[in-house]
Amino acid sequence: MGVKAEVISSLMKHDIGDDFSYLSRFPKASVLIPLFLRQGEVHVLLTVRSTELKHNPGEVCFPGGKADPHDRDETDTALREALEEISLPPDGVEVVCKLCPLFNQRGLLVTPVVAFISDSFQARPNPDEVSEVFSVPVEFFMKETNHSAYLLPDTASYVHSFIYTDPVTGKIHQIWGLTASLLILLAVLTFERKPEFEVGFDLENPFANFRQNLQHRLSKL
Repeated sequence: MGVKAEVISSLMKHDIGDDFSYLSRFPKASVLIPLFLRQGEVHVLLTVRSTELKHNPGEVCFPGGKADPHDRDETDTALREALEEISLPPDGVEVVCKLCPLFNQRGLLVTPVVAFISDSFQARPNPDEVSEVFSVPVEFFMKETNHSAYLLPDTASYVHSFIYTDPVTGKIHQIWGLTASLLILLAVLTFERKPEFEVGFDLENPFANFRQNLQHRLSKL
């Protein structure tokens, strides 16, 4: 079995399917987590939000955004947003799975959609939304080097942060918060092993904490 097939097999074990369809009354968003192979190594494509945006300007994130009334489902939202933001054509995307949704700071229920894209894809960022596109080896998010974290008061949740220097441009990026947490989860699910640091969730049942946090948030609504 090749690297791509192994990764797909590992990730599909955690596909949520329609498990959270009962949450349709909440405002939704989706992000696309685009993976590709480069010299046999799994990479993930990331974007830098435009500094002109109202929310989280200049931060590293995944392509994605709010659901549109015309979107068929969470995957449709992720693909539409990726097309709008970085000109990624939907027919060049091989969707692998949907991961457990979670609430962001703005109260949107965000569903991560994991997919493979071609390593030859050349992003054309929409300058109104994206200032830069770059990629990182997924293995990077398993290592203690360039990683830091702090525990949120009165919780068992960590806020993670990584500092990544792009070898192509030399630019330094901080990857933190929700994006960093999703990348750690992605790495754990991809490689099926423990990172070099504490993650703040049960590695044997990685979605248990996410589901618990989701239910905790729902109980307050």
